Amino acid sequence: MWLLLFLAWLVIWACGTYWYLFGKPSPFSLDSVRPPGPRVYDQKLRDKVLKQGFSADKVPKDLDAIVIGSGIGGMTAAATLAKLGKKVLVLEQHDQAGGCCHTYLEKGFEFDVGLHYIGQLHENSLFRIAMDQLTEGQLEFVELEQHFDTIVIGQGDDRRDYHIYSGKTDMAERLKKQFPNDTAAIDAFFHIMKVSAKKTHYLATLKLIPLWLALFLLKSRIAHFFSSVFRLSSASATEVNDSLTSNKDLHIIFSYFFYGVPPRDSSTVINALLLHHYKRGAYYPRGGASEIPYHMTHVIQKPGGNVLVRASVNRILVNEDGAAYGVTVRKGKEDVEVRAPVVISNTGVFTTFEKLLPPEVSAKPEIQDRLDMMKHGRGSFLVFMGFNATQEELDIVPTNYWLFKSNDMDSMIDDFFNLSKEEVADNIPMMFITFPSAKDPTAKIRHPGKSCMTLLTMVKYEWFEEWKDSTVRKRGDDYYNYKMSIANKLFEWACVHFPKLKDKVAFMDAATPLTNTHYLGAQRGAMYSAEHNLSRFEPEAVARNRCSTPVKNLFISGQDVFSCGIAGAMHGGLLCACTVLDHIIYIDLLFLKKKLKRKKARELAKAAKKLE
Repeated sequence: MWLLLFLAWLVIWACGTYWYLFGKPSPFSLDSVRPPGPRVYDQKLRDKVLKQGFSADKVPKDLDAIVIGSGIGGMTAAATLAKLGKKVLVLEQHDQAGGCCHTYLEKGFEFDVGLHYIGQLHENSLFRIAMDQLTEGQLEFVELEQHFDTIVIGQGDDRRDYHIYSGKTDMAERLKKQFPNDTAAIDAFFHIMKVSAKKTHYLATLKLIPLWLALFLLKSRIAHFFSSVFRLSSASATEVNDSLTSNKDLHIIFSYFFYGVPPRDSSTVINALLLHHYKRGAYYPRGGASEIPYHMTHVIQKPGGNVLVRASVNRILVNEDGAAYGVTVRKGKEDVEVRAPVVISNTGVFTTFEKLLPPEVSAKPEIQDRLDMMKHGRGSFLVFMGFNATQEELDIVPTNYWLFKSNDMDSMIDDFFNLSKEEVADNIPMMFITFPSAKDPTAKIRHPGKSCMTLLTMVKYEWFEEWKDSTVRKRGDDYYNYKMSIANKLFEWACVHFPKLKDKVAFMDAATPLTNTHYLGAQRGAMYSAEHNLSRFEPEAVARNRCSTPVKNLFISGQDVFSCGIAGAMHGGLLCACTVLDHIIYIDLLFLKKKLKRKKARELAKAAKKLE
């Protein structure tokens, strides 16, 4: 009798598991991808898609979901739901959609705000398949030169230049030629990269399985038995680097993607993933970053959804049962109520829980527990520059430059963030240089005779806090002079490497943490959202920081779900869609990957027969 009951339960469990994993409809299919259509360069036509202003009459009826924020995490979640026929409304507070993927025009120059290059877009990669599905194959990418990054450490006679190359084997081999005495350390780090890339899905799975099960697997150490990724996730990058080599320059190479956290406090897995991301090539969207939200918007609109801008959400509506049922949007002096059974916030945990939830809900212990797991990230400082000259006249390149004044990143970051605001301009320790116009071949067609450059460094919000209550573009001379003192120093540093820039400047402006807060909705100007510190990537914290929230029907998407950057935010959107749909759509992507591989094999076989 007991045996029969057990067998019956086992059959029911097996059937239920099969249905959960494979029995639900997939949002992805081979048929949904078509050859790219003609590029739309007419700005007025693009604005009709990316700048559709909010009004009550444009809100679709019978919504299935509302997404707050049109960054790539929110757009990914919305487009995935839309591909299953869901009617989704994306609400964006800025005057155009895209978040960090939006572009803006100023004085005839076009600037990409947050997308500088993307990796893992080689043929039949899972990330490329997802990107193709969510834009129906309409995005085209330009593969950058194999030498995609230059790392410069030191200045003057003490300057050392290192070149980072893409390539399955070339990346490591080229590094070994530059560090001939550290080949074993490079091999060891690349093994960590391989483990991190191949087993990251274990960390993601912690967010998708029941929390009690995830915690059981971690606390019992069963999870650690399957992979070292759980140990590496909470391992300090500095400690791991120290164990591999004493060469401080190589330490920089292993951790050069700075995001405001010293390597001492950052996760080995995250730093390894950032470098591995470009191992198979670095890419840039043909037509600029705004191509991503442009084509995702069409996917969202197909089943009747929409993407509306100038739609400042000021409250998430929560009923007496503690469930979210919509939002209010500020329109003039009135609040417009928009309802849906699902609310997805792509605005980050701090904005979502502290600003958008009613105070009595925000104060609940379970909400405060989620907030206590995170810290505010560092602010970003960007300089946007336009030049009335061509790429050839300026001797600029598609390769990005990462500049460091010393090879001790821990001390550099600590010392810099301990400065007073008056000391900042003369003591900037690191900078990133990128030339978007040199990466995109269409830039020469769309903006002939012009080039643009973006400079980036990390700063403290507190250095700009005294102007936080002032109005954008009207913050006064003190604010302008202060931000430009930093911008001018960064430009001087850039001119050391690209001297022909100096006499061709036609436009220059700087974006501070206050700018990022106003236009991107980034809390304290943190473009990478919540801080990527070690405690955030403790496996138990990874399991607890999931897309579902203590508020029923409210979900989190974007960079705060897993990690920063375009790829990190997009995976945040996919994980959010998994949670909302109660379906692991990554399995669908893997099945699609196998279908595409078989299709490619058949095509090659046919081509071979024709040659016989």
